[in-house]
Amino acid sequence: MLIQKLLLSPLGPFVSKLITKRKFADNLRRIFGPNTPPTPEVVDSLWQLLNHNNGLAVMHKLIDYIPQRQQHRERWVEAIIESNVPVKLINGSKDPISGQHMAQRYRQLISNASNANDVTELAELGHYPQLEDAEAVTTAYLQFRDSLNQS
Repeated sequence: MLIQKLLLSPLGPFVSKLITKRKFADNLRRIFGPNTPPTPEVVDSLWQLLNHNNGLAVMHKLIDYIPQRQQHRERWVEAIIESNVPVKLINGSKDPISGQHMAQRYRQLISNASNANDVTELAELGHYPQLEDAEAVTTAYLQFRDSLNQS
């Protein structure tokens, strides 16, 4: 997203100062599912969390996870593939950042791995499925957990 690119740039410290609650809410609406926009309460709560302990002022530092993903990709993917811990991906397909395309790539990467238990794609949800439909996420998780108990 543009805001991520700007925060990662040398302008990052200045850009973080320009983020308003309204701009934040607009960006949230872009990454939530089209039928599950963030409620005013969700926006308020996330905005409060973002501002806690002056967090907004360090957004340009927090966004560093993006280059870290590229830098450590091979090691992190290998850790998922080789993990002895069962893995379940619960994904919002409408997420423009890591939606359906990411779930497809995940399946390609771990298709032969012994820990590749399941992928649940929630077709109408976006980047925050746990906020957009907590019940669907909980159901998918509980089904996964039950499947482990039956094996």
